[in-house]
Amino acid sequence: MVRSTAFLVILLLLSGFSERPAPFARKPAKIREFTITENDTTSYTLKLAFDESDQPSYFFRNVFTPVCLTGECKPVYINFYWDLLGNYTRYDFPPGQVLTKMDHREFKQEDYDKLQDILNNPNSLLKDVAMEDLVGKGTENLADSVDAKAGATLKTVKNEVIDGAVYTCYTLWHIVHGKVVDEMQKITETYRTEPLLHRFLASSNHFYQYWAMEKVVAQDGTVLESFSPDMLSIIRGKNIFTARSALQKLGNPFFMENARQIWLWETYRSAGYPLQIAILKKLAKIPFQNALAEATASEMANANREQFTMMLNLLAAQPRLSDKAQQTMANHLNNANQDYAAEIYRVLTAFHPRNHDVVAKMNAFKTRATQK
Repeated sequence: MVRSTAFLVILLLLSGFSERPAPFARKPAKIREFTITENDTTSYTLKLAFDESDQPSYFFRNVFTPVCLTGECKPVYINFYWDLLGNYTRYDFPPGQVLTKMDHREFKQEDYDKLQDILNNPNSLLKDVAMEDLVGKGTENLADSVDAKAGATLKTVKNEVIDGAVYTCYTLWHIVHGKVVDEMQKITETYRTEPLLHRFLASSNHFYQYWAMEKVVAQDGTVLESFSPDMLSIIRGKNIFTARSALQKLGNPFFMENARQIWLWETYRSAGYPLQIAILKKLAKIPFQNALAEATASEMANANREQFTMMLNLLAAQPRLSDKAQQTMANHLNNANQDYAAEIYRVLTAFHPRNHDVVAKMNAFKTRATQK
């Protein structure tokens, strides 16, 4: 009978959490409330905060939930905050509220810090832990210590929980990363406007940028002209991952005009090495305008082996090269790196240059090569 009662308590905890009527967080200028229904018996209020410009800003929820510790249930009052895509950001408490461990020991500062780390991880092992695994074998009490004799599960999640507050961590993590995340994304979708997309693309929140890029860039890589500056700003942004993603999403025609190619080459010259390589790979399927070909020809002799090979292959793939580009390449035939010079000579030969200066430099290189 005792064991059945314990599991009934667990089932009730899993099925729903009630809300404290009074708001805990400081109220923004405007709040909109949504009733979220998880099942036939569970519903709660999710709140959307707006900024001074009446734009959606973040979600929050004032939570009350009982957390059972060794057969007792102590209520927990806590406020959770998410961004507009349901990514957890932080928590705080109503005045006077704290978290406790077993035997009502209050959390220390390091426990609160660890809880933030736990909640920050959407891929925590807690995601796949069943509630029954938190029940100590041979007892009806929740095993709230990683040292409890509750089998291998608690040992597995030891780094994912706070000793003495295992079930608290489990309960709060599942509130933060549960069905509510999908609901927040659905709500934000209803607020999708062009100004919101511009705001997301310009955000330092990379989740916003990825989400917005999916909305403004079509499957074929085309993008509305009004969003082109946003995409270019992301490519030149500080986040290499979003920069590379934006570059890859844009279709090849986006970079076919001369001004865009010049912009991309200027970006290359100021970019970090990973983005430089990504740019060179992007250029592999884009016909070069003269300015880009000439800039590439000028740069390649100063590049490392990987970059040099990629640049030379890009030039070799062009149907034609301007006299200026060929002259720049011919100037590199005097390069101290004879391997580079030999490969440049090979590519130049395939274009059958007619410029007298280019031909003269190629003949001079050939003569030097045969005399060695």
